[in-house]
Amino acid sequence: MSFALTTTAFANGGEIPKKHTCDGADVSPALNWNDAPAGTESFALIADDPDAPVGTWTHWIIWNISGKTIALSEGVPKVGESGNGARQGRNDFKRIGYGGPCPPPGKPHRYFFKLYALDAKLGVKAGAGRSELESAMKGHLLSQTELKGTYGR
Repeated sequence: MSFALTTTAFANGGEIPKKHTCDGADVSPALNWNDAPAGTESFALIADDPDAPVGTWTHWIIWNISGKTIALSEGVPKVGESGNGARQGRNDFKRIGYGGPCPPPGKPHRYFFKLYALDAKLGVKAGAGRSELESAMKGHLLSQTELKGTYGR
């Protein structure tokens, strides 16, 4: 097996249920992963939509997920810091935590959940933006995997 990210909410490449979008409860889907590389100290996750009219739209960033963790439960609370050390930043909706798919009417958009295995915890403060997270990840990436979903209105 190789490092892989899955969800029970939708098939890879399948339609994201309304529950996980702005048209529903807007809760993050449960995510599971396996076979992280040896030496993984933490995970970071970036969820985005490359089909947004203004360019890639960031829906969720979360980092410092313990390297021993193999899942995120559905509906991760939308707070900067959790009790387990994980931190969340601002999405492009200018809010902390998960912001689900909310595309304009038309062709369905693609949404990517990208999980990064890192060899360190990151010193990025809760509430940071994507560019700060990506800068801090440089030189610490061991492996990455992704899951794709689609959603249209």
